[in-house]
Amino acid sequence: MKQVFLDIIENIPLTKNVYKMKLFGDTSAITASGQFVNILLDGLYLRRPISVCDVEDKVLTIIYKVVGKGTEQMSKMTEGKLDVLCGLGNGYDLTLSGDAPILLGGGVGVPPLYMLAKKLIAEGKKVSVVLGFNTADEVFYEKEFKELGADVTVTTVDGSYGTKGFVTTVMENTDYSYFYTCGPEPMLKAIYKTSKTSGQMSFEERMGCGFGACMGCSCKTITGNKRICKEGPVLKKEDIIWED
Repeated sequence: MKQVFLDIIENIPLTKNVYKMKLFGDTSAITASGQFVNILLDGLYLRRPISVCDVEDKVLTIIYKVVGKGTEQMSKMTEGKLDVLCGLGNGYDLTLSGDAPILLGGGVGVPPLYMLAKKLIAEGKKVSVVLGFNTADEVFYEKEFKELGADVTVTTVDGSYGTKGFVTTVMENTDYSYFYTCGPEPMLKAIYKTSKTSGQMSFEERMGCGFGACMGCSCKTITGNKRICKEGPVLKKEDIIWED
């Protein structure tokens, strides 16, 4: 973990309430796809945890949804510096992917899969990506994943764009060697039940500190409670104990 001050160089809307922000500076603490950063905002006590979408040439790309006071404040920022804790969480393990991994993202669970897809494709893997949204007006980053060379399918719950249904609708009819996913817990549970292979799941969770001090974001596993911000956010399928 490293505290840095990054310059805002871009902050643009991707959809009605989803924004892409680019920050420039020392990104050396970010070493794995699936990690996150924790951003301090003026007038707010708790930092805001945001997944890393990409890091390249000292430019950090994050994508966030406006859901409350903090992210609304972020959406209005066009310049200045942000106080950022970098390199938080464990990230995805690429060594287990096999030759043809499938990546499944739901809503703002999509961004951390971008850097993962880029790395897997660079290793010569045949990557399938399934992006799940509720409606057509929520869809983002389809083009960007295609430009990486991934085989991309978009699903919408109401059928207004792409395949009607959920990411599991596509997963059931796809051959894959391993899965990686990030999204809301109901989606992760459905993928857990549908999956035919092992895989890794990145959990979205409200966090107090973001680095394991407060125990406010724990998850049950076969080896005891794990902190989503510290031992996670990525957990292996076989380690998770789901609560009904």
